[in-house]
Amino acid sequence: MSLKIFNTLTNAKELFTPIEPGNVRMYVCGVTVYDSAHIGHARSFFTFDIIYRYLKFSGFDVRYVRNFTDVDDKIITKANDERVSCDAITGRYIEEFAQAGESLGWLRPAREPRATEHMAEIIAIIEKLEAKGLAYRVDGDVYYAVSGFADYGKLSRKKIDELEAGARVEVDERKRSPLDFALWKSSKPGEPTWDSPWGAGRPGWHIECSAMSTKYLGQPFDIHGGGRDLIFPHHENEIAQSEGAFGQALARYWIHAGFLNINQEKMSKSLGNFFTIRDILGEFDAVALRHFFLGSHYRNPLDFSKDGLVEASKAADRIFDTIERLGKSIKASAPAIADGALMESFRQEMDDDFNTPRALALIFDEVRALNKLLDEKQTKGIAARYSALRSMCDVLGLLQEGYFDRKKQRWLINSVLSEGEILAAIGQRNQARKAKNFPEADRIRDQLNRQGVAIEDTPEGTIWKVR
Repeated sequence: MSLKIFNTLTNAKELFTPIEPGNVRMYVCGVTVYDSAHIGHARSFFTFDIIYRYLKFSGFDVRYVRNFTDVDDKIITKANDERVSCDAITGRYIEEFAQAGESLGWLRPAREPRATEHMAEIIAIIEKLEAKGLAYRVDGDVYYAVSGFADYGKLSRKKIDELEAGARVEVDERKRSPLDFALWKSSKPGEPTWDSPWGAGRPGWHIECSAMSTKYLGQPFDIHGGGRDLIFPHHENEIAQSEGAFGQALARYWIHAGFLNINQEKMSKSLGNFFTIRDILGEFDAVALRHFFLGSHYRNPLDFSKDGLVEASKAADRIFDTIERLGKSIKASAPAIADGALMESFRQEMDDDFNTPRALALIFDEVRALNKLLDEKQTKGIAARYSALRSMCDVLGLLQEGYFDRKKQRWLINSVLSEGEILAAIGQRNQARKAKNFPEADRIRDQLNRQGVAIEDTPEGTIWKVR
């Protein structure tokens, strides 16, 4: 195994060596469930879906945990605005996120904990920090004392004195430093609260992930991930809390997905320049979105455009067309063993910090080569290469059942043709062919082609696809 991962903590690629041989423990920060997830979120979760898939493919037993933040200022505001409970808001968007994940083909994590279910663990860590002098009380609130943690800033490479110098004037002058952050917030009217040694209240955001990751993965664990925007302050504060409380590293490797931009500006709800996952899936297939993200290295910023998704859709069509063509051409009673040289090339690309653009390029090189062999009616070694192609696509999550059927249904929504009219035209063409009226059969085929429908005669009958 020669997998190398870029570790944000060391700012370098490192050979991946799990803490426990053969086992990987990975925690990824999930969404705050106050609204629909957007495709900026999707890019990050696609990244870790690929990492999860590749680690499993490489033979590791992976315990993957991704949380839900279900207590937060934005959730409370939304609940108050709609005059419903916070549970109603979070339940709605957790369910929507689960449906989106299923549509997008994400493998489910082993655990998807919610912050509100872990108050005992949260309170226990705060008590540890308080006992060590790293937390202090102020009128029912509890703050983390950043100055007491010597390594603060090691992930983001920020220095405390520079941060303090550049900090905005704090409204809350009760804090010892403007960098100190809330571990526990005292209760306020209209907010959900829990009992604690400091009175009724609720946890701060950062402490929730420290509690959930440690409960399900122990400390230290192998991989901690999330979007690049979480490096500071969220992940920096997680490190301060967890390492301050337990006296050992929180995670060995820190992986961060790059921003998804629109017109070179980070996509975010606060800026209003975003598309929800639901919006995009109304126009494009999940495989097209996955292909779009795979075409850029996960650490690089990526500029989103619908034109890019159109091109990704065409590329996905090419892969599925080739796999379908190969499947019809190969008459084997059992699947062939995947071509070893091709799979080794794939591993080399993915072992280089999950380099999906190069892995995808390898796939398309093989798609072109296999189509050429089929055109030339050459079959030697093709079954093993077909098996390798399917395996590579499967690792990247590109093989999803019903791709062409979903494409048809989206196309029919905006088409002047109904499926019934298309099938009727195919029936008329078949009748013309049976009567040896080939000019009429060609006319019907060409007419359908101009309307965006490609037809194909197979041993099982005539089928149609969106051209």
